[in-house]
Amino acid sequence: MKKVGWLLSVVFLVFALVGCSGNTSGDGKDGGKSQTVGLAMPTKSSERWVKDGDNMKKEFEALGYKVDLQYAEDVVENQVSQIENMITKGVDILVIASIDGEALTDVLEKAKNQDIPVIAYDRLIMNSDHVSYYATFDNFQVGVLQGKYIEEKLGLEDEDGPFHIELFAGSPDDNNAYFFWDGAMSILQPYIDEGKLVVKSGQMSFEQGATLRWDGAKAQERMDNLLSAHYSDEKIDVVYSPFDGISRGVISSLKAVGYGTGNNPMPIVTGQDAELSSIKSIIAGEQTQTIFKDTRDLAKKAVNMADSVLKGEEPDVNDTETYDNGERVVPSYLIEPVSVDIDDYKEKLVDTGYFTEEELQ
Repeated sequence: MKKVGWLLSVVFLVFALVGCSGNTSGDGKDGGKSQTVGLAMPTKSSERWVKDGDNMKKEFEALGYKVDLQYAEDVVENQVSQIENMITKGVDILVIASIDGEALTDVLEKAKNQDIPVIAYDRLIMNSDHVSYYATFDNFQVGVLQGKYIEEKLGLEDEDGPFHIELFAGSPDDNNAYFFWDGAMSILQPYIDEGKLVVKSGQMSFEQGATLRWDGAKAQERMDNLLSAHYSDEKIDVVYSPFDGISRGVISSLKAVGYGTGNNPMPIVTGQDAELSSIKSIIAGEQTQTIFKDTRDLAKKAVNMADSVLKGEEPDVNDTETYDNGERVVPSYLIEPVSVDIDDYKEKLVDTGYFTEEELQ
């Protein structure tokens, strides 16, 4: 009987230890304390991606998740390698802002094989059925706001023109670039067709205006060529630019031939992302406008999405029709962008705490 009692004691002890072990290991449903999020960001060379990465890391860590944050410096092979490494290390979810939205099909297949969900962050990942959700801004509306700004500043509804405009587009490997372009052209194209807006270079297609990797130096080089070939005797009134980095390259080119001095004012130059240097440029009277996309809001939305997925819940989405990546329509949440210029940057950027007055000095 003593032996039986001793055996029963051992059995009870084993069950107790197993029970304790199960309670402390966690299954990821306890606020993320045992889970790791892989954050793959494109580059640190653009201010906005640094803010995105920092904001998400902070939000995830506040929920108890571990975070593996990597920047690929706009080298596709680096990003693929970083994501592969995250998969090998066993991250529980991937949040990816892709460099080339069409270059991740194979590596996402590896994530699929490991049952690692994927959230596309602000750039849609193409040609994969393993993109669970997409967090972004209303990218078509970004272009609409840029186009409407030009329309209003030139008074195109009432003025006869003609006004000279040149058109820049984003990177052809970024799906968002096409939405920005289409949104802007939905406003500008009728005025081009009517002759109120004239593109002297004749370069009016997305492909002709495309700027690989959103590179400001490439934009400056193209603007140099446009000015020397078409504007030696004419003034340019507007440059449509979809992104602040491109805008700064354009502005450098314009300043080099005398715009912004004396009786030769800068043309209207649009932009996007409300980067600090571009807000300073707006204050200085160089860049005219930018689109503010509050990365704090986008980071929170992506983190909430990932948190819901890891808890086995359905994330909040507000678009289930627009974003077809070639394999499936990806459920998305779109945040509204905001136009900013010299008249309202304080209200929209300083008063909301995005920048301080000191940063803008």
